[in-house]
Amino acid sequence: MGGWAIAVHGGAGVDPNLPQQRQEEAKQLLARCLNLGISALRSNLSAIDVVELVVRELETDPLFNSGRGSALTAKGTVEMEASIMDGHGRRCGAVSGLTTVKNPVSLARLVMDKSPHSYLAFSGAEEFARQQGVELVDNEYFITEENVGMLKLAKEANAIVFDYRIPAVALETCGAVAESPIQMNGLPISVYAPETVGCVVVDSQGRCAAATSTGGLMNKMSGRIGDSPMIGAGTYACNLCGVSCTGEGEAIIRGTLAREVAAVMEYKGLGLQEAVDYVIKERLDEGKAGLIAVSNKGEVACGFNTTGMFRGSATEDGFMEVGIWE
Repeated sequence: MGGWAIAVHGGAGVDPNLPQQRQEEAKQLLARCLNLGISALRSNLSAIDVVELVVRELETDPLFNSGRGSALTAKGTVEMEASIMDGHGRRCGAVSGLTTVKNPVSLARLVMDKSPHSYLAFSGAEEFARQQGVELVDNEYFITEENVGMLKLAKEANAIVFDYRIPAVALETCGAVAESPIQMNGLPISVYAPETVGCVVVDSQGRCAAATSTGGLMNKMSGRIGDSPMIGAGTYACNLCGVSCTGEGEAIIRGTLAREVAAVMEYKGLGLQEAVDYVIKERLDEGKAGLIAVSNKGEVACGFNTTGMFRGSATEDGFMEVGIWE
Protein backbone atom coordinates (compact mmCIF):
# COMPACT_ATOMS: atom_id res chain seq x y z
CA MET A 1 0.00 0.00 0.00
CA GLY A 2 1.18 3.48 -0.89
CA GLY A 3 -0.75 5.58 1.63
CA TRP A 4 -3.95 7.53 1.24
CA ALA A 5 -5.01 9.46 -1.84
CA ILE A 6 -8.01 11.60 -2.75
CA ALA A 7 -9.46 13.19 -5.88
CA VAL A 8 -12.48 15.45 -6.40
CA HIS A 9 -14.23 16.75 -9.48
CA GLY A 10 -16.78 19.43 -10.28
CA GLY A 11 -17.66 18.26 -13.78
CA ALA A 12 -16.11 17.64 -17.18
CA GLY A 13 -16.68 20.00 -20.07
CA VAL A 14 -15.80 23.60 -19.28
CA ASP A 15 -16.69 26.67 -21.32
CA PRO A 16 -13.37 27.88 -22.79
CA ASN A 17 -14.66 31.44 -22.27
CA LEU A 18 -15.50 30.86 -18.61
CA PRO A 19 -14.71 34.12 -16.77
CA GLN A 20 -11.49 34.10 -14.78
CA GLN A 21 -13.36 34.91 -11.58
CA ARG A 22 -15.53 31.83 -12.04
CA GLN A 23 -12.43 29.71 -12.65
CA GLU A 24 -10.84 30.96 -9.44
CA GLU A 25 -14.03 30.34 -7.45
CA ALA A 26 -14.11 26.78 -8.75
CA LYS A 27 -10.46 26.19 -7.88
CA GLN A 28 -10.95 27.58 -4.40
CA LEU A 29 -13.94 25.30 -3.78
CA LEU A 30 -12.04 22.25 -5.05
CA ALA A 31 -9.04 23.13 -2.86
CA ARG A 32 -11.28 23.62 0.17
CA CYS A 33 -12.90 20.22 -0.39
CA LEU A 34 -9.52 18.57 -0.90
CA ASN A 35 -8.25 20.03 2.36
CA LEU A 36 -11.40 18.86 4.14
CA GLY A 37 -10.76 15.34 2.87
CA ILE A 38 -7.05 15.47 3.69
CA SER A 39 -7.79 16.52 7.26
CA ALA A 40 -10.27 13.67 7.62
CA LEU A 41 -7.80 11.13 6.22
CA ARG A 42 -5.10 12.35 8.57
CA SER A 43 -7.61 11.78 11.39
CA ASN A 44 -7.97 8.17 10.19
CA LEU A 45 -11.52 8.41 8.87
CA SER A 46 -12.37 5.58 6.51
CA ALA A 47 -12.53 6.09 2.76
CA ILE A 48 -16.33 5.76 2.70
CA ASP A 49 -16.72 8.40 5.41
CA VAL A 50 -14.41 10.79 3.58
CA VAL A 51 -16.16 10.59 0.19
CA GLU A 52 -19.49 11.29 1.86
CA LEU A 53 -18.05 14.22 3.83
CA VAL A 54 -16.49 15.83 0.75
CA VAL A 55 -19.48 15.38 -1.54
CA ARG A 56 -21.77 16.85 1.14
CA GLU A 57 -19.57 19.96 1.07
CA LEU A 58 -19.83 20.13 -2.72
CA GLU A 59 -23.62 19.69 -2.57
CA THR A 60 -23.98 22.53 -0.08
CA ASP A 61 -22.07 25.06 -2.19
CA PRO A 62 -24.15 26.32 -5.17
CA LEU A 63 -21.19 26.66 -7.53
CA PHE A 64 -21.47 23.22 -9.12
CA ASN A 65 -24.44 21.19 -10.31
CA SER A 66 -25.44 19.17 -7.23
CA GLY A 67 -27.57 19.84 -4.19
CA ARG A 68 -28.08 23.60 -3.97
CA GLY A 69 -27.37 24.95 -7.46
CA SER A 70 -28.66 21.86 -9.28
CA ALA A 71 -29.78 22.12 -12.88
CA LEU A 72 -33.51 22.58 -13.45
CA THR A 73 -35.94 20.27 -15.18
CA ALA A 74 -38.18 21.47 -18.00
CA LYS A 75 -40.78 22.14 -15.30
CA GLY A 76 -38.42 24.47 -13.43
CA THR A 77 -37.92 22.11 -10.50
CA VAL A 78 -34.89 20.25 -9.17
CA GLU A 79 -34.59 16.43 -9.28
CA MET A 80 -31.31 15.26 -7.78
CA GLU A 81 -29.51 11.93 -7.75
CA ALA A 82 -26.43 10.46 -6.10
CA SER A 83 -24.62 7.23 -5.36
CA ILE A 84 -21.91 5.99 -3.04
CA MET A 85 -19.88 2.78 -3.03
CA ASP A 86 -17.55 1.16 -0.53
CA GLY A 87 -14.97 -0.99 -2.29
CA HIS A 88 -14.59 -3.05 0.88
CA GLY A 89 -17.25 -5.68 0.15
CA ARG A 90 -18.62 -3.71 -2.83
CA ARG A 91 -21.43 -2.23 -0.77
CA CYS A 92 -23.40 0.54 -2.44
CA GLY A 93 -26.37 2.88 -2.21
CA ALA A 94 -28.05 5.14 -4.76
CA VAL A 95 -30.97 7.57 -5.00
CA SER A 96 -32.79 9.43 -7.77
CA GLY A 97 -35.62 11.91 -8.15
CA LEU A 98 -34.96 13.76 -4.89
CA THR A 99 -36.70 17.09 -4.47
CA THR A 100 -36.38 17.92 -0.76
CA VAL A 101 -33.32 16.06 0.58
CA LYS A 102 -30.63 18.62 1.38
CA ASN A 103 -27.71 16.18 0.89
CA PRO A 104 -28.51 13.40 -1.58
CA VAL A 105 -25.18 11.61 -1.05
CA SER A 106 -26.00 11.06 2.61
CA LEU A 107 -29.35 9.51 1.73
CA ALA A 108 -27.51 7.20 -0.68
CA ARG A 109 -25.24 6.25 2.25
CA LEU A 110 -28.31 5.46 4.36
CA VAL A 111 -29.74 3.29 1.56
CA MET A 112 -26.48 1.35 1.71
CA ASP A 113 -26.30 1.15 5.50
CA LYS A 114 -29.91 1.15 6.68
CA SER A 115 -32.00 -0.51 3.99
CA PRO A 116 -32.08 -3.98 2.37
CA HIS A 117 -31.79 -2.33 -1.05
CA SER A 118 -29.18 -0.66 -3.23
CA TYR A 119 -31.28 1.97 -5.04
CA LEU A 120 -34.36 4.00 -4.10
CA ALA A 121 -36.00 6.65 -6.29
CA PHE A 122 -38.61 9.42 -6.34
CA SER A 123 -41.46 9.10 -3.79
CA GLY A 124 -39.98 5.94 -2.25
CA ALA A 125 -36.64 7.64 -1.70
CA GLU A 126 -38.32 10.71 -0.21
CA GLU A 127 -40.37 8.51 2.13
CA PHE A 128 -37.21 6.68 3.22
CA ALA A 129 -35.56 10.06 3.87
CA ARG A 130 -38.41 11.07 6.18
CA GLN A 131 -38.20 7.74 7.99
CA GLN A 132 -34.46 8.22 8.52
CA GLY A 133 -34.86 11.76 9.78
CA VAL A 134 -32.49 13.37 7.27
CA GLU A 135 -32.59 17.15 6.80
CA LEU A 136 -35.30 18.20 4.36
CA VAL A 137 -35.79 21.60 2.71
CA ASP A 138 -38.22 23.14 0.23
CA ASN A 139 -37.38 22.61 -3.44
CA GLU A 140 -36.80 26.37 -3.76
CA TYR A 141 -33.67 26.01 -1.58
CA PHE A 142 -31.88 24.25 -4.47
CA ILE A 143 -32.88 26.79 -7.15
CA THR A 144 -30.48 29.64 -7.94
CA GLU A 145 -31.19 32.79 -9.93
CA GLU A 146 -28.44 31.83 -12.37
CA ASN A 147 -30.08 28.50 -13.16
CA VAL A 148 -33.50 30.11 -13.62
CA GLY A 149 -31.87 32.28 -16.28
CA MET A 150 -30.18 29.27 -17.87
CA LEU A 151 -33.48 27.39 -18.07
CA LYS A 152 -35.09 30.38 -19.79
CA LEU A 153 -32.29 30.39 -22.38
CA ALA A 154 -32.63 26.64 -22.84
CA LYS A 155 -36.36 26.92 -23.44
CA GLU A 156 -35.86 29.76 -25.90
CA ALA A 157 -33.39 27.57 -27.81
CA ASN A 158 -35.78 24.59 -27.52
CA ALA A 159 -32.85 22.48 -26.39
CA ILE A 160 -31.69 20.24 -23.64
CA VAL A 161 -28.53 22.08 -22.62
CA PHE A 162 -25.82 21.62 -20.10
CA ASP A 163 -25.55 23.68 -16.97
CA TYR A 164 -24.15 27.24 -16.94
CA ARG A 165 -23.90 27.43 -20.72
CA ILE A 166 -25.63 29.71 -23.20
CA PRO A 167 -27.09 27.45 -25.94
CA ALA A 168 -24.98 27.74 -29.05
CA VAL A 169 -27.25 25.68 -31.31
CA ALA A 170 -30.98 26.26 -31.72
CA LEU A 171 -32.94 23.06 -32.21
CA GLU A 172 -36.31 22.51 -33.82
CA THR A 173 -38.66 19.75 -32.73
CA CYS A 174 -38.06 17.70 -35.86
CA GLY A 175 -34.34 18.22 -36.23
CA ALA A 176 -31.35 20.47 -35.79
CA VAL A 177 -31.14 23.72 -37.70
CA ALA A 178 -27.37 23.76 -37.31
CA GLU A 179 -24.59 21.29 -36.78
CA SER A 180 -24.30 20.17 -33.14
CA PRO A 181 -20.96 18.95 -31.73
CA ILE A 182 -22.56 16.05 -29.82
CA GLN A 183 -25.54 13.78 -30.10
CA MET A 184 -27.27 12.17 -27.15
CA ASN A 185 -28.90 8.88 -28.15
CA GLY A 186 -28.81 10.09 -31.76
CA LEU A 187 -30.39 13.49 -31.06
CA PRO A 188 -28.31 16.68 -31.44
CA ILE A 189 -27.93 18.85 -28.37
CA SER A 190 -26.13 22.05 -27.47
CA VAL A 191 -23.46 20.78 -25.16
CA TYR A 192 -20.98 21.28 -22.43
CA ALA A 193 -20.90 18.49 -19.89
CA PRO A 194 -22.91 19.00 -16.71
CA GLU A 195 -20.96 20.02 -13.65
CA THR A 196 -21.65 16.89 -11.65
CA VAL A 197 -19.54 16.49 -8.48
CA GLY A 198 -17.67 13.47 -7.20
CA CYS A 199 -14.97 12.22 -4.86
CA VAL A 200 -12.79 9.12 -4.76
CA VAL A 201 -10.59 8.09 -1.86
CA VAL A 202 -8.23 5.33 -0.84
CA ASP A 203 -7.45 5.40 2.88
CA SER A 204 -4.31 4.34 4.74
CA GLN A 205 -5.70 0.80 4.98
CA GLY A 206 -5.95 0.53 1.19
CA ARG A 207 -9.76 0.68 1.18
CA CYS A 208 -11.26 2.47 -1.83
CA ALA A 209 -14.56 4.36 -2.03
CA ALA A 210 -16.37 6.62 -4.49
CA ALA A 211 -19.35 8.98 -4.47
CA THR A 212 -21.08 11.06 -7.16
CA SER A 213 -23.92 13.59 -6.99
CA THR A 214 -25.74 15.76 -9.55
CA GLY A 215 -28.80 17.72 -10.53
CA GLY A 216 -28.58 16.33 -14.07
CA LEU A 217 -29.20 18.23 -17.30
CA MET A 218 -30.66 21.71 -17.63
CA ASN A 219 -34.14 21.50 -19.20
CA LYS A 220 -34.17 17.70 -18.84
CA MET A 221 -37.42 15.77 -18.96
CA SER A 222 -38.92 15.19 -15.54
CA GLY A 223 -38.02 11.65 -14.48
CA ARG A 224 -34.76 11.49 -16.45
CA ILE A 225 -32.07 9.46 -14.68
CA GLY A 226 -28.42 9.87 -15.62
CA ASP A 227 -25.24 7.96 -14.90
CA SER A 228 -24.43 9.48 -11.51
CA PRO A 229 -26.64 7.16 -9.41
CA MET A 230 -25.89 4.10 -11.52
CA ILE A 231 -23.36 1.77 -9.94
CA GLY A 232 -20.83 0.72 -12.56
CA ALA A 233 -21.61 3.68 -14.80
CA GLY A 234 -21.12 6.91 -12.87
CA THR A 235 -19.71 5.40 -9.67
CA TYR A 236 -17.78 2.26 -8.82
CA ALA A 237 -15.41 1.01 -6.13
CA CYS A 238 -13.86 -2.38 -5.43
CA ASN A 239 -10.72 -3.72 -3.79
CA LEU A 240 -8.62 -2.35 -6.68
CA CYS A 241 -9.89 1.18 -7.22
CA GLY A 242 -12.57 3.83 -6.80
CA VAL A 243 -13.99 5.79 -9.76
CA SER A 244 -16.37 8.75 -10.22
CA CYS A 245 -17.47 9.91 -13.67
CA THR A 246 -18.92 13.10 -15.14
CA GLY A 247 -20.07 14.23 -18.55
CA GLU A 248 -22.59 12.94 -21.07
CA GLY A 249 -24.58 10.58 -18.88
CA GLU A 250 -26.10 8.52 -21.64
CA ALA A 251 -22.65 7.73 -23.07
CA ILE A 252 -21.28 6.90 -19.61
CA ILE A 253 -24.18 4.51 -19.04
CA ARG A 254 -23.67 2.76 -22.37
CA GLY A 255 -19.96 2.35 -21.69
CA THR A 256 -20.37 1.29 -18.02
CA LEU A 257 -17.45 3.66 -17.66
CA ALA A 258 -16.59 3.44 -13.97
CA ARG A 259 -16.67 -0.36 -13.87
CA GLU A 260 -14.58 -0.54 -17.04
CA VAL A 261 -11.64 1.10 -15.27
CA ALA A 262 -11.65 -1.66 -12.66
CA ALA A 263 -12.22 -4.32 -15.31
CA VAL A 264 -9.22 -3.44 -17.46
CA MET A 265 -7.05 -3.19 -14.35
CA GLU A 266 -8.18 -6.66 -13.30
CA TYR A 267 -8.35 -8.45 -16.63
CA LYS A 268 -5.75 -6.60 -18.73
CA GLY A 269 -3.34 -5.88 -15.89
CA LEU A 270 -3.22 -2.15 -16.62
CA GLY A 271 -2.05 0.40 -14.08
CA LEU A 272 -4.49 3.04 -12.86
CA GLN A 273 -3.60 5.87 -15.27
CA GLU A 274 -3.28 3.40 -18.15
CA ALA A 275 -6.74 2.05 -17.35
CA VAL A 276 -8.25 5.53 -17.19
CA ASP A 277 -6.68 6.53 -20.52
CA TYR A 278 -7.81 3.29 -22.17
CA VAL A 279 -11.41 3.67 -21.02
CA ILE A 280 -11.68 7.32 -22.05
CA LYS A 281 -10.30 6.47 -25.49
CA GLU A 282 -12.02 3.14 -26.17
CA ARG A 283 -15.33 3.09 -24.29
CA LEU A 284 -17.02 6.42 -24.98
CA ASP A 285 -17.61 6.05 -28.72
CA GLU A 286 -18.66 9.60 -29.69
CA GLY A 287 -19.53 10.58 -26.10
CA LYS A 288 -17.80 13.25 -24.05
CA ALA A 289 -16.88 12.58 -20.42
CA GLY A 290 -14.23 12.56 -17.74
CA LEU A 291 -13.44 10.66 -14.58
CA ILE A 292 -11.28 10.60 -11.46
CA ALA A 293 -9.86 7.45 -9.88
CA VAL A 294 -7.70 6.16 -7.05
CA SER A 295 -6.07 2.75 -6.63
CA ASN A 296 -5.45 0.62 -3.55
CA LYS A 297 -1.74 1.44 -4.00
CA GLY A 298 -2.33 5.10 -3.18
CA GLU A 299 -2.26 6.27 -6.80
CA VAL A 300 -4.52 8.96 -8.20
CA ALA A 301 -5.50 9.55 -11.84
CA CYS A 302 -7.90 11.49 -14.04
CA GLY A 303 -8.85 11.52 -17.70
CA PHE A 304 -11.26 13.40 -19.97
CA ASN A 305 -11.97 14.02 -23.65
CA THR A 306 -13.81 17.29 -23.03
CA THR A 307 -12.61 20.87 -23.00
CA GLY A 308 -11.34 20.81 -19.46
CA MET A 309 -12.54 19.24 -16.23
CA PHE A 310 -12.83 20.82 -12.78
CA ARG A 311 -10.64 18.56 -10.64
CA GLY A 312 -8.22 18.30 -7.76
CA SER A 313 -6.15 15.54 -6.18
CA ALA A 314 -3.75 14.91 -3.32
CA THR A 315 -1.68 12.04 -1.94
CA GLU A 316 -0.11 11.25 1.42
CA ASP A 317 3.40 12.01 0.14
CA GLY A 318 2.56 15.72 -0.15
CA PHE A 319 1.38 15.97 -3.76
CA MET A 320 -1.59 18.32 -4.28
CA GLU A 321 -2.99 19.76 -7.51
CA VAL A 322 -6.09 21.65 -8.57
CA GLY A 323 -6.81 22.28 -12.26
CA ILE A 324 -9.34 22.89 -14.98
CA TRP A 325 -7.59 22.60 -18.34
CA GLU A 326 -5.31 19.93 -19.77
